[in-house]
Amino acid sequence: MRHFTVRHATRYNYAQPAAFGPHRLMVRPRDSHDLRLVDAELTLSPPGATRWMHDVFGNSIALVEFNQSATELFIESTLHLESYGLPRQAVSIAPEAQNYPFVYSAGDRSDLGRLVERHYPDPQGLVDAWAKRFFPGDPMPTFDLLAKLNSAIKNEFTYNARYEEGTQSPIETLERMSGTCRDFALLFIEAVRSLGFGARFITGYLYDPALDGAQGGIQGAGATHAWADVYLPGAGWVEYDPTNGLIAGDNLIRIAVTRDPSQAIPISGSFTAVPSDYLGMTVEVTVTSGRPEAAPADQSQNQMQSSGDAPIETQVQGVNSDPDVEEMPKAVIDEAAIQDQIDIQNEAQNANAPDAVPEKLPA
Repeated sequence: MRHFTVRHATRYNYAQPAAFGPHRLMVRPRDSHDLRLVDAELTLSPPGATRWMHDVFGNSIALVEFNQSATELFIESTLHLESYGLPRQAVSIAPEAQNYPFVYSAGDRSDLGRLVERHYPDPQGLVDAWAKRFFPGDPMPTFDLLAKLNSAIKNEFTYNARYEEGTQSPIETLERMSGTCRDFALLFIEAVRSLGFGARFITGYLYDPALDGAQGGIQGAGATHAWADVYLPGAGWVEYDPTNGLIAGDNLIRIAVTRDPSQAIPISGSFTAVPSDYLGMTVEVTVTSGRPEAAPADQSQNQMQSSGDAPIETQVQGVNSDPDVEEMPKAVIDEAAIQDQIDIQNEAQNANAPDAVPEKLPA
């Protein structure tokens, strides 16, 4: 078991006070046997009325209504988590699915539904051809097939942070041989779907001890991250991170699962103002490993309560290396497109902004 604290702060700046439309936040994970939410806090400035719901995939979604205009919108989520990694020897695939090819049971296939279907056009069969490289035709261990495909993306493709909004199509990623973690996750998902597997998209965070002085390195660590889930009979959903070649790592911190990357936007919303008043946004993500320090006895009830009193063991800080994972706010008065801007300055702060109001997320 590992303890993590994740702080995800997003700040939008405007030249003139803007009125904010409804915002949708995907920042709180669901409790599970492999990921336990110990404590959580959501801070909003200006203050907003928050309503929680589950989306069609069962993800926890916060819907926020703001009633004040401001030159700055600040949204900060802080999570205390316990993660239980799944070692390879714990991936116990049912006998009938241990070797590929296999066929899902009628019940599984019906329940997986569109998660087995291809979602992106591939008229020349480029994704099919790439995926079939790893299957020579004779039966082979299912786990080995997926592991080879996962490793190939890490070894053959170049990771490039991209500042445009959105995700590349799988064909674009194949043609460019480069992309971000979202691009690689989507390519992996479409490739395994072409082989008949059920797969889904995961958005969350990644912790990398290498950023704290250890040897090696992981792409996208200390930031919002994206990877894939594959359904294997007997083992269930198994996580694959093709950006780093990881399988079921305990440093992958899952927030939400969706059918397609377009459904996994951590923060989305709108504002009412002249589009040119939008000055840009900053994103700061810190992922800390170790039990948080005990909170002072006189700490306000609105502050985060510590889940333990042991000192923090390691700390990793970084800005969002995949800025396309958060949507730029949409203007609702003038429909001229907002230019994608990400001003990575962690000290940016507007003196006129209202006081931030922390809110305890539901347990």
